[in-house]
Amino acid sequence: MTHGRGAVDGRVLVAGSYSVDLVFREPAEPVAYGKEVWADGFGMAPGGAYTLAMGLRRLGREVVWATDFGTDPFSREVLAAARHEGLDERGFRHHPGPVRRVTVALSRPDDRAMVSYEDPVAVRPLAELIEIHRPALVMLPHLQYGPGVSAALDVADRVGAEVFMDCQDFAGTVDMPEVAKVLGRVAVFAPNAAEALRVTGAGSVADAVEVLAGLVRTVVVKQDAAGALAAEGGVRIAQPSVPVEVVDTTGAGDCFNVGFVHRRLAGGTLAECLAAGVACGAAAVTAAGSAAAPDAAGLERWLARLPGSPGGTLTHHD
Repeated sequence: MTHGRGAVDGRVLVAGSYSVDLVFREPAEPVAYGKEVWADGFGMAPGGAYTLAMGLRRLGREVVWATDFGTDPFSREVLAAARHEGLDERGFRHHPGPVRRVTVALSRPDDRAMVSYEDPVAVRPLAELIEIHRPALVMLPHLQYGPGVSAALDVADRVGAEVFMDCQDFAGTVDMPEVAKVLGRVAVFAPNAAEALRVTGAGSVADAVEVLAGLVRTVVVKQDAAGALAAEGGVRIAQPSVPVEVVDTTGAGDCFNVGFVHRRLAGGTLAECLAAGVACGAAAVTAAGSAAAPDAAGLERWLARLPGSPGGTLTHHD
């Protein structure tokens, strides 16, 4: 993979806030106002964009994570975890008051529900961060659009940085001109199946992939236990996952993104990138939060377990 003269080969800029995930596993019944529900397990783990930065660092990548910390216990918890993982602190900003971002997740093996809160913080412009750190690839944890994002994409083009964008539950559809404009400029867009349906308004995941493939250079749709799909040019790929005993699905999508980007930076084919993403996602669900995100040796072990390793099933569209 080649980059422009300004990009630092292999460096990743992760731009996004941390979260502390409070994960209640296997609630006995649906939660409703007016009653107390007990869970069979509980865990607290750093999440949000921390998972992206930590996962890439474990795989040996040079990562700069642009995020904000405050004086609150949640900030201290994630900052300590980041330092334990050896993350580069050049992108950290420290504030004199609380910068809390907390998610309560109710997790079952087949799905999860989440409630989140964050203190408002004026983030640094993405264009400025790209200009300063000149990465080979920028990871954006959620769907973003508007003049500020377009300006950042201009800088990314100038320094030769690719942009990888997840979707998350952020508003926006392809019918909105600003959304379509941004998706037409990012290198990879990686929603999960439900997000792909919502963003496109399509009636099936396959149709959603085709809609997105008409806008984005590389489309990746995560399908949880079913694996993932990808589209690039006329190529369509399906990569099944491997059966695992699921402990917690929180952070699995972010770990998928980490595996995909790691192999992409190594010059992997689309099939190899998709397989690495599925492998990292499968590893992630075997422990609470992102604790089971693999290192490089662990990724190779998970890749060996995938059906059709090391790639997926390819088809071509004219």
